[in-house]
Amino acid sequence: MNENEDFLAEQAHLMEAERIRQEVEDAASDPAAQEEWIRQSNLIYGGLTGAGLVVVQPFLTETSLDPSAMVCVIAFSISIPLLAALLVLNRQEAFRRRASRSRFVGMAKAVAQGSAFVGITAAFWHMSIVAGIVFLAMGLVAMGVHSSGYVQLEYDSKFRPRFLPRKTPEA
Repeated sequence: MNENEDFLAEQAHLMEAERIRQEVEDAASDPAAQEEWIRQSNLIYGGLTGAGLVVVQPFLTETSLDPSAMVCVIAFSISIPLLAALLVLNRQEAFRRRASRSRFVGMAKAVAQGSAFVGITAAFWHMSIVAGIVFLAMGLVAMGVHSSGYVQLEYDSKFRPRFLPRKTPEA
């Protein structure tokens, strides 16, 4: 009897996981949500590009860089071209009113944002080890704040998106 209850509980869990996956997929394909993600991406990529250019500028005239400055420069040499390409891609996405689903683009987004974060952390580290550690810690806290706020705004307690329900065609 206990095995049967375990099996039923497992089946219910799998069905709930599939429902959540489908709802997330439906929300991600919503054109209004995609347009908002494109706008937010433009803000992120533009801000990180500007920050990178400002942070790297003092190192242009240096003949020798300490390790933290070298990490900063290399990280931004990775992120700035990728962020620029992503900004141009975002213009095309905005024109088409849909986000790219390319895995290569997804990888570029992660590398660009991650290396920009590393670059800014290394710049703070170059100025002060304490400042670098504080920036790193607060960056992680900020990510948690954003994630928590986003989930609270977009989903209810049962992880149902708050987008307008789609009309299903009657069969």
